[in-house]
Amino acid sequence: MSGSLARPALILGLLSCLGPFAIDMYLPAMPVIGDSLAVSPMGMQSTITAYFASFGITQMFYGPWADQSGRKLPLYAGIAMFVLGTILCMTATSATGLIAGRFVQGMGGAALGVVPRAIVRDMMTGAEATRMMSKIMLTFSVSPMLAPLVGSALLVITGWRGIFGALLVASVVSLTLLAVAQPETLAKDNRRPFKMSFLLKGCAELLVDKTFLLLTFVGAFGFGSFFIFLASASYVYQQGFGLSSTQFSIAFAVNAMAFIGASQGASRATVRFGNMPVLIWASAGFALATVGLLVLALGGAVNLWVCMACLGLGNACLGLIVPATMVMALDDQGDKAGLASSLGGTLQMLTGGAMVVALGPWLGASATPMIAGIAFAACVTLALTLLVPRKA
Repeated sequence: MSGSLARPALILGLLSCLGPFAIDMYLPAMPVIGDSLAVSPMGMQSTITAYFASFGITQMFYGPWADQSGRKLPLYAGIAMFVLGTILCMTATSATGLIAGRFVQGMGGAALGVVPRAIVRDMMTGAEATRMMSKIMLTFSVSPMLAPLVGSALLVITGWRGIFGALLVASVVSLTLLAVAQPETLAKDNRRPFKMSFLLKGCAELLVDKTFLLLTFVGAFGFGSFFIFLASASYVYQQGFGLSSTQFSIAFAVNAMAFIGASQGASRATVRFGNMPVLIWASAGFALATVGLLVLALGGAVNLWVCMACLGLGNACLGLIVPATMVMALDDQGDKAGLASSLGGTLQMLTGGAMVVALGPWLGASATPMIAGIAFAACVTLALTLLVPRKA
């Protein structure tokens, strides 16, 4: 990627870090927070679901707003909402207060999820956009590798409330980057006034676009598998496999490195082989790795190392799937890229949240329910991939 694109990739990646940091720093502390506020594991999983649900729903607002006003104003509003939610979480004294804070936090984080993707679409399409998206993912790869370690350190030094204090500091950094380093990418001539009729018409068009829907749900079930992991991994690794919060953070980072490492190879793979072949082979590998792990789990042959190895392989395949589906789903959307990004993100987040809710009663210290949910998501990902028209 040229030097002229390295700077926006870095800035967009750092802006995009805020939402993942809100999840990844929080994970090692989930059992401790549950004990502190007298919340069951299922109740703590609800705090994850609340974040993802509001994140997904609110994207439907940010996308059209970004098409109307430009990209920066919605980002400012999103950061402000994120700050409010973080303060509510930091001062929570009950499960209800924490869930409410996470919901508000997700409403703000949605802006940093959807708008950067529309900025990429403003600047480029095709293989070049895939390379750009991969570079952005490299920048925010610091989150799953560093954030859990930071969270576990803060847990020891400051207690769990200090984790949300650190997120407030990160919010100020994001606001500064947005103000001084990120230019507006949507020219005034290309902006579209918001009209409910346009929103409904645009959604109707997208919801009958077979290629868009299939690619969106390929990403949705891929992301859904990761949501299941996020909601249960701290309990499986710490209570099931007996790891400390710091050891869990390291194990989590290893799995995340597989995802990020593969995502960086996505650009070269798609340039050489094309998006569709890479998507097919990666989906097949994802299903094979996770179904194999499920077979081992049902046979009682899964320990920490087997689980990490198979999930690492599955996450590596997922790292090829995600950048390709993000770009392919928006390639043909042109002047409604913001709306398409919003609707796609909403469907993905709600799908992932629904999967966590459905599995919630079974998720806990045992690895088998978590693995079963991930394997199911991988199989659906493969099935949907095979239905995507080859012209995509």
